[in-house]
Amino acid sequence: MGNDVAENLSGVKQRISDAALRSGRSADAAQLLVVSKTWPAEKVADVVAAGHLAFGENRIQEGEDKIPQLPDNLQWHLIGHLQRNKVRKALPLFQTIHSIDSLKLARYTSNIAAELSKKPDIYLQVDLAGEESKNGYEPDQVRRDLDDLLALEHVSIVGLMCIPPMASKPEDARPWFVKLRELRDDLEARAGRSLPGLSMGMSGDFEVAIEEGSTIVRVGSAIFGSRT
Repeated sequence: MGNDVAENLSGVKQRISDAALRSGRSADAAQLLVVSKTWPAEKVADVVAAGHLAFGENRIQEGEDKIPQLPDNLQWHLIGHLQRNKVRKALPLFQTIHSIDSLKLARYTSNIAAELSKKPDIYLQVDLAGEESKNGYEPDQVRRDLDDLLALEHVSIVGLMCIPPMASKPEDARPWFVKLRELRDDLEARAGRSLPGLSMGMSGDFEVAIEEGSTIVRVGSAIFGSRT
């Protein structure tokens, strides 16, 4: 299994580089976040042994179990929904949170981060398609809240995240990636400051996401294989 994971990891990293170069960006323009949700620590250790250090988890409870079993030089990102009552548990575990979806949650996270002497990187999750089944900011609400978000002292707003609607082929996701990039560009113009991060693209569509400007892709099954 370890060799398979190392081979898959190498293949995905090559595809990431190729997609970046195709779009006129540098080969290292997009970071790989290996999504380790549902996989036990020993499987994650195979990826670590292959030289990769950045991982994404969906659930805080799973992170609480898994993270202490692994080397302490790893970078952990929370990519699943963050409930207000879990913020205090999340911040000691995760250096980056991809799923802040309201000013209220961002403020609370900043307040708890101040208490814990933390300053996590934050992506604002945006629900571009208005899907009731998904969490996320409405684009117009992000625009309205932007100044207040950027004024928070104990979180660092680094960019935007989206999960596009389910698609039958990768190309169908492209318009949503374009929309997120355009929203980010609009927010940068309004704020007069850089918001460099675009967290978009998963195992099925990460190459298209990179072609449209993704800076971090969230890939699990293309590395670990299908979940049973």
